[in-house]
Amino acid sequence: MTDAAAALKATEFPFQSFRRALRHWYRDHGRHLPWRAAEDPYRVWISEIMLQQTTVTAVVPYFERFLKRFPDLTTLAAADESEVLRLWEGLGYYSRARNIHKTARVLVAQHEAQFPRDLAALQMLPGIGRYTAGAIASFAFGLRAPILEANTLRLYARLIGYRDDPRTTIGQRRLWEFAEQVLPARDIGPFNQALMDLGATVCTPERPACETCPVRTCCVAYSLNLQDEIPQRARRPEITLVTEYAVAVSCGQQYLLRKRQHGERWAGLWDFVRFSPPESHEDSTDESWMSTEAARRTGLALKSLNPLLTFKHSVTRYQITLRCFHATVVKAKRVSTDSEVWVSPEQFGDLPLSNPARKIARHLQQMKATPVRVAESLRDSIPVTE
Repeated sequence: MTDAAAALKATEFPFQSFRRALRHWYRDHGRHLPWRAAEDPYRVWISEIMLQQTTVTAVVPYFERFLKRFPDLTTLAAADESEVLRLWEGLGYYSRARNIHKTARVLVAQHEAQFPRDLAALQMLPGIGRYTAGAIASFAFGLRAPILEANTLRLYARLIGYRDDPRTTIGQRRLWEFAEQVLPARDIGPFNQALMDLGATVCTPERPACETCPVRTCCVAYSLNLQDEIPQRARRPEITLVTEYAVAVSCGQQYLLRKRQHGERWAGLWDFVRFSPPESHEDSTDESWMSTEAARRTGLALKSLNPLLTFKHSVTRYQITLRCFHATVVKAKRVSTDSEVWVSPEQFGDLPLSNPARKIARHLQQMKATPVRVAESLRDSIPVTE
């Protein structure tokens, strides 16, 4: 018998006692979250998109700021994308912000600023998949829609003793089937929220609180002492170490920023001049090539290139060491365009920046607050070829 076949059959699961115990627990232990204050599809939608790949603790202040500026679909649809990205800055996965902006405009233009109450129609909207559609449908409209996300995936797999990889096509199909079977006939929204809360606070990835779990008598993993082995862990991708370079180009009191284009990392956000070393210099400590590269990429005549700061950050499976430099323009700068602007440090806060660019911007703002010239405060300048 395979591990998958050994999992508990749906007909054997004690659905009634499970539902009763879960509801009773939720009345006393359910989380009080700002997006649950009202059965508002807009609030549910924004919160669920923000919660993708992000913790509740991190999301709460972002959610509150976002709703203060964009209280409804109409306001969000009328906004400029750059403002949406600015309020999203720091949450990462910026395609989520671009998709909610697109969806708001679709709903205003085609649905009279109303969310459809049909699961299939919800999934036709940009950035709304099966889980998010189920969350909106059940939390806001009370429809009988199942949910499956990180917390409930772990909970369901342990409940039925599913030992195979729950992220495979077969595993997803089995858990989605269970997610639908476990639903009660009424009060679907609170029940789904209870499932998520139980997974988030009791049936945790590490050291689950099985002894205080209200449904432990229904759980196959607990009965077999397999809660630390189920669900099967996803294989972690191998981390790749890379080095990249950024140049803060200044002219007078202003710095050059460029908008990241479609298809690039952080598309739609602004960044300093940034590039990877050519293959011939990937493992080299000789940075003399940077003079030519910086001049080529900016198309500007620059003075010396001075070290600014170095820090590390991660993007998916890449751990990036970013080496940042400062250079000044010799000749007149170009005028600002839609994809290239010159701004003062005081204006950095008006634009949505990538996380690394924001760190560089804060460093430059601190330097401006301390009256020490860059060239005087740093050593080992690298001459730039004009």
